Amino acid sequence: MLFSHRDHPPGRSLRRRALLLAPALGAAAPARSDMAEWRAWHDRFVTPDGRVRDTGNNGIAHSEGQGWGLIFSAFFGDRPAFERILAWTSRRLRRPGDRLHAWRYRPGLAQPVDDPNNATDGDLYIVWGLLAAHRRWGDARHREGALAIARDLLRLTLRETARGPFLLPGAAGFETPEGLVLNPSYILLPVFAELSRAMPNGPWQALSAAGLDLLRRARFGAWGLSPDWVLQPHAPDAPLVLPARWPPRFSYDAVRVPLMLAWAGQATHPALLGAVAFWTDQRWPQPPAWVDLISGVPAEYGASVGARAIAAFASARIAGRGATVSLPSVNDSRDYYSASLLLLVRAACADSGTPVADG
Repeated sequence: MLFSHRDHPPGRSLRRRALLLAPALGAAAPARSDMAEWRAWHDRFVTPDGRVRDTGNNGIAHSEGQGWGLIFSAFFGDRPAFERILAWTSRRLRRPGDRLHAWRYRPGLAQPVDDPNNATDGDLYIVWGLLAAHRRWGDARHREGALAIARDLLRLTLRETARGPFLLPGAAGFETPEGLVLNPSYILLPVFAELSRAMPNGPWQALSAAGLDLLRRARFGAWGLSPDWVLQPHAPDAPLVLPARWPPRFSYDAVRVPLMLAWAGQATHPALLGAVAFWTDQRWPQPPAWVDLISGVPAEYGASVGARAIAAFASARIAGRGATVSLPSVNDSRDYYSASLLLLVRAACADSGTPVADG
């Protein structure tokens, strides 16, 4: 069930005020235990030439994983790893004609990049890693690279709507006669805040405001959860639609929505509160991996270690200053995605000043 309240589109004054006061990635020093977790992640998932392996998906690489590798190596101060990951990313995924990156690399194929489309979240994560690297090491090339990617994202994926601006999930394939297909987890509020500082004349504040508005409206089911994918109709007051191309779930993509809201300090946002209500519902001994937003039927297996780490961080941010997050080790995660979510939570805890108790 789509929540029936009607939020109004953000006005000009709200857009001007929407610069999120999220901390700059890497402004806080990682703890010693976090450094050990970085080494564990690196040793499991990064090849000697800088490819980040998605071990839960036949060992492919994608721009998301390469971006996370850049974020982690910059945050944890590992410049040799950063430069290797950056070099592989640029050499293998950079698209001809612009500064964006193909979303997938399939090793072992004659043509490993078989789909040249970009993934906007992957490009934003790469930007975030480059800006964090510039902050740590002061190399102007990293900042220039980040801004070049950001400019091409705006040129190729920015769309203005009656509800404000949005970035398409990719440069091709997400515009329909009915409206724009969007991925709520691509509303990376902390990255928009970083880019607001780096490109103060850009549309990042308006993207933040429109994104927060979309996340308020795009809440489905008994808990008011974010879907993995949603269609924003062209008519601004038309209800949001769950597109038939994907299962109507709060699932592996959408779990990143509460992470980014909590990281950005949006502790009272209804999409964050709804996710925590779902994860802490007393009807199950541990949170399900996903739930169908139409039928309400949950997965028959539990959420990953990484998703449970997001739940713990979100709960701590709601509880307020002093609340501690208990986190397991990266090695407790079965695959790349879960381990990456867990390491993102560690970085978010450091940036937000949230204490961590290693479990």
